[in-house]
Amino acid sequence: MLIEKKTLAEHNDSLLLQHTRRFAYTAETIPNVKEIITKLKAFQIAIPSWALGTGGTRFGRFGGGGEPRSLEEKMEDVGLLHQLNRSSGAISLHIPWDIPSDAAKIRSLAAQYDLRFDAVNSNTFQDQPGQSHSYKFGSLQHVDRSVRKQAVDHNIEVIKHGIELGSKSLTVWLSDGSCFPGQLNFRKAFENTLAGLQEIYAALPADWKVFVEYKAFEPNFYSMTVGDWGQSYLYANKLGDKAYTLVDLGHHLPNANIQQIVALLLNEKKLGGFHFNDSKYGDDDLTVGSIDPYQLFLIFNELVEGMDARGMNHANDLGWMIDASHNVKDPLEDLIQSVEAIKIAYTQALLVDTKALVQAQENNDVVKAQEILQQAYRTDVRPIVAEARLQAGAAIDPLQLFRKEKVREQLVKVRGEKTVATGL
Repeated sequence: MLIEKKTLAEHNDSLLLQHTRRFAYTAETIPNVKEIITKLKAFQIAIPSWALGTGGTRFGRFGGGGEPRSLEEKMEDVGLLHQLNRSSGAISLHIPWDIPSDAAKIRSLAAQYDLRFDAVNSNTFQDQPGQSHSYKFGSLQHVDRSVRKQAVDHNIEVIKHGIELGSKSLTVWLSDGSCFPGQLNFRKAFENTLAGLQEIYAALPADWKVFVEYKAFEPNFYSMTVGDWGQSYLYANKLGDKAYTLVDLGHHLPNANIQQIVALLLNEKKLGGFHFNDSKYGDDDLTVGSIDPYQLFLIFNELVEGMDARGMNHANDLGWMIDASHNVKDPLEDLIQSVEAIKIAYTQALLVDTKALVQAQENNDVVKAQEILQQAYRTDVRPIVAEARLQAGAAIDPLQLFRKEKVREQLVKVRGEKTVATGL
């Protein structure tokens, strides 16, 4: 469902006076506020099709009702999000959870919601009905050539679906690894995986990218065949110019310096994009910015500095996507919060006095460097983010409007209380 334009306008009118005062106060101290707002309006965060239903754990799943029952309903939900914030203008599909039965029809529907298709994602971490071979002991790393071929063929099929939808990239995440010492020959697993990735890479259209995602642990716990950014970078380097590393913020061991990882990958021209989430312990898949918003800001500081140094376009030259699991929250509310957190961190990074920071670094003035970063971080930029939304035709306060219009209650009436989104 979409919110009526009249309702959206009434919402903005009711908050306009208060917002105008807050924005004027904030903007008074920011000389380049117009430039920042322009960048904010261009910055889009893709929504994964699997994040529109209630997530779960190994112990249980507690659905919230009104979940999208089809790809069309998932696109409807993303369309609603984009209407509310004008920052969610892309959807990322996971195959085979969301195979479009009619690609032309799905593309037409996306155009109605002003959406494009972000990276398509392959799935070789689950066995599907009718599948010839099992991925229990891996996919591209598998000792059985038939299993490896099945995994390669699936990725090539995903690319074909992406071409039909207008996507330009493929994300490959492998659950391959081992749980016990001696279970796996590490060298052979690497060689098998590389050979499979090379076949997939050869099937990419000329204007496509492939993102190699890594994860430190789970579902395997002794080793992961793409277990860290170094392994992903190694694969990407060997594959070629169209291959990049994808960083999922939760796919690291505790206390990893993700900021430094991002800076180095960007410097080596091998950073492809992000899966945004937050975590306390590991791959918790929590709401972006809910645990450590300062780390998110520091990551964006490295991104803005590094991209500017290379003359990159903030909005288009990297892939931006949320990847979270909403176990106890309304998924749409959680996504609204996540998009807001990303836009806030990005805005704060744009406020950093780069020249002063460089000077402090060159002078080894550690105190000054910290003050410069924290001055930007401690600035309340929410009025700037809201102004960018307002200028783009979105809601001043998306979450407030979502709740006021009882969107979830309306979705439950239409879709039912016991629906389960595909892929969950």
